Amino acid sequence: MQDDATGRTLTVHEPRAVPWLSVALGFGPMLPFVAGAAAAWTLGGEPGQAAVTVTLLWACAILLFFSGVRRGVSFRTEGGATVAQVATMLALFVLGFGALLAVALGRAGLSAAFLIAGYGLVAVLDPIAARRGEAPLFFARLRPVQMPVAIVSLAALLVLVARA
Repeated sequence: MQDDATGRTLTVHEPRAVPWLSVALGFGPMLPFVAGAAAAWTLGGEPGQAAVTVTLLWACAILLFFSGVRRGVSFRTEGGATVAQVATMLALFVLGFGALLAVALGRAGLSAAFLIAGYGLVAVLDPIAARRGEAPLFFARLRPVQMPVAIVSLAALLVLVARA
């Protein structure tokens, strides 16, 4: 690292392989999606509805976190944040916050639909951003495997809610 009066120059080496900590921190937060969907389908009634609500709130929190990750990464993009980075961050934030509002208004199905769209965007756009140097390189390998866990779990909730 070089630091002078005008700024700082960083040299970074990113691995293509997914670091072990990113595997743990990437898939650990996906477990509540699976557990919540399974509980909602298995328990039914009030406990099942509580599982739906808690799982949707968890999914909102994680999607809003991903929005912040995209913004944070943009601070270290060579040449500054790109339009794609800012647009992706805003889209994820709007979908995550919209899903949160939908839960608060008792619209679980709408919340699940917003969240499925958001996690679908992450699955598609993060690998593209990784190849363009706008996100960590290992996102190209992690996100296509990680995001389907959330999407399938949320789709199971959407089906359950639609049937009720």
